[in-house]
Parts: sequence; structure tokens; C-alpha cells
Amino acid sequence: MGVKVREKPKNSGSWWIFIDHQGRRKAKKIGKKRVAEELAKKIEAKLALGELDLRNKGAEPSPLFKEYAQYWSTYTLAATCKTSTQHDYKGILYNHVIKAFGDTPVDAITRKAIRTFLIEKGQGGYAPSTVSHMKSCIAGILEVAIDDEVISVNPAHRIGKYQHSSNQLNEVNDGIKFLARSELSNLLSVFQAQFAAHYPLALLLARTGMRIGEAVALKWEDVDFDNRIITVRRTFSRGKLGTPKNGKKRKVDMSLQLTAVLKNLLHRKKVESLKNGSGKIPEWVNTNDNGNALDINNWRNRVFHKAVQKAKLPPIRVHDLRHTYASLLIQAGESLAYVRDQLGHYSIKVTVDTYGHLVPGGNKDAVDKLDDPGQLATIRNLSATKQKGATVDEP
Repeated sequence: MGVKVREKPKNSGSWWIFIDHQGRRKAKKIGKKRVAEELAKKIEAKLALGELDLRNKGAEPSPLFKEYAQYWSTYTLAATCKTSTQHDYKGILYNHVIKAFGDTPVDAITRKAIRTFLIEKGQGGYAPSTVSHMKSCIAGILEVAIDDEVISVNPAHRIGKYQHSSNQLNEVNDGIKFLARSELSNLLSVFQAQFAAHYPLALLLARTGMRIGEAVALKWEDVDFDNRIITVRRTFSRGKLGTPKNGKKRKVDMSLQLTAVLKNLLHRKKVESLKNGSGKIPEWVNTNDNGNALDINNWRNRVFHKAVQKAKLPPIRVHDLRHTYASLLIQAGESLAYVRDQLGHYSIKVTVDTYGHLVPGGNKDAVDKLDDPGQLATIRNLSATKQKGATVDEP
């Protein structure tokens, strides 16, 4: 048994009484804190005397979903997500989730309702990653209601296992595009021949898997030519400079070709600085004509997409060069752990979920090592005999 007084959402000035008695739960919005506390004492006394029946149909409903959504978007997101991520989640929240669940009491939201909502969004053409973010919004908001003991179970948790593969909710690699080695070579050749000033950036993206924001935010101090290592320390996102997506710096290996191209670029910039009398090169590796960091949207629209068209390739995003980099590494036999480190994924699970389907089907040498050595020798001898055309009896 318990009667609690809480402010919901926090700092809103709205105070609620939450009653939990003999397996029944009720909530009532009161208003002022002092009034709520006084009423809570009276309710607790009546419950102890058995004078209050919680089955009363006239009881107030639980707080609405949108009230918890307001708290979640104002406090939880700010405390746990980068500014760019907050912007994305808020867009999804107010354009989709609130419209579906905003006026529903949190204790009336069912697993079926959430599942139906997600399936409809998936069938409506939204990317699996977007639908997954919708689910994360719902789950996060309902988690706040659990903290307040308004609900005891989060109906949005583990909802994925109820999804059919046809709606592709959990197929996070759906929609990923990557170029074949020959297509990438063709695209880079177009950059080199027709967009020469932008070839170093295109090669940087193709040979490191860096995000475009990370590549544009790269400084010469981050490039270690002796050890052929780039340290990714920062990124541009929506025009603002910040930390990489997972909040951590990482080291990325440079290929011999990329090392040579960046060395040549640095040399050219040094020559240009001497010619113009400044004697100082820009701090950014990739710059515009004024020596400032490139505008990502401008480069994407005026350079990258034009190069893709001239290479006669299907439309792709700049980010697909990152996927291409990962796919070519995997095809070359590199481990998913190495791919994870190069791309800067927070967890190997992200790498496996995104690129695991590209890994070759099996490692025959590895499973052969599990066999009994004596039996293995016999089988190999039989195989060699068969190849010579002899007839033998199988063991």
C-alpha cells in the first residue's frame, strides 16, 4: 500500500497523487503541492480504514503520454544525446509519435498498439532505422512513467521479436548501398580528372570510411604521415563543430595511396602560402578557396552528385562511400572487429548488424581443425585417390 505525491513532469508545477493499493493503481492530478500532500494523507488514512474503493469508475486517469514526452524531450535527451541526435529524435517525436499516442494515458498504451504503429510506419515507406528510432522514443518516454511507478512494465521493450521480417523493422542493413571495386575506381578517376581539387577528399572518404563531417573537420595536426595514421577527433554536424558520433576519438589507418595524395596536398598548400606571402597553411585539410572548412551541403550538391553522374553510377549518398569502404574491407578478408575500429562504431553489434551479411559464409579451415587428426588424414588420402580416378570403398 502506498500514496505518493510527485511533480509530473518535473519543474512543470503540476502535482499528482499516485495510489498503489492491493494490486490496484490510480493517479489523480491535483495542482499545487501543498494541496496534494494534504489530500494524500487523507487518502492514506481512508485506505487504512478500508473506506476507499479504488474500483470507483470516476477516478482520474493516469498522466497522458504527451506529458511524459515533454519531460523526456526536455531533460532525458539533453542529458544523454548530442545536439544533432536530439534534433533528429525531436523531429520523430513531434511529427509521428505524439500524433499517435499524445492524448493517451500512459497506462492505456498497449504492446499491440505500439506494434501496429511501427508496422504501419514500416509499410508506409519509412526506413527501418527511422522506425527503430520511433520505437526508441516510445520506450524512453514510457521508461519515465515506470520511474514514477505509474506503470510497472514497458510495453515497448523487446517489441522487435514480434515483428515479421516482411516489414524489415530490425533489418538495419536495409537500404544500404555500396559500390563495387570497379565502380569506386571509376568514380575516383572522374574526381581526379574533372574535379581535381576535390580528389583528396573523395579518396579520404573512400580509403578511411570517415563520415563526411569528420573528414571536413580534419586538421593537419591529426595526420601522422610517419605511422600512416589519422586521428579522428572532431566532426561538423549542422554547421557546428563537436566530437565524433560516439563521443570518442579514434585512429584510422591510411593506405599508401592516400598517404601520398595527402602529402602532395600539404606540399601544394605550403607552396601556395609562400606565393601569397602568408607563410601559413590553413589548419583544415579540406578547404574552400578562402582556406576555410568546406560547406558540406555545398560540396555534396555541387561536387559529389555531379561526379557520380559523370561516372554514370546510380544515385548514391556521400555516406555510401563509408559503406563501400566497409564492404571492400570485409571482402578482402578483414575481421568485423577491425572494421568496427576503423569506422568508430560504439559496439561490435552495430558492425555485425550493419555489415555481417557481407561476411563470407564459412571458414572451412577453421572447422577442419576440430576433426580427429587420424580420420582427417584418411579422408584426405581417399580424396587424393579419387582425384586420380581410382575406385575405392568409402569408410
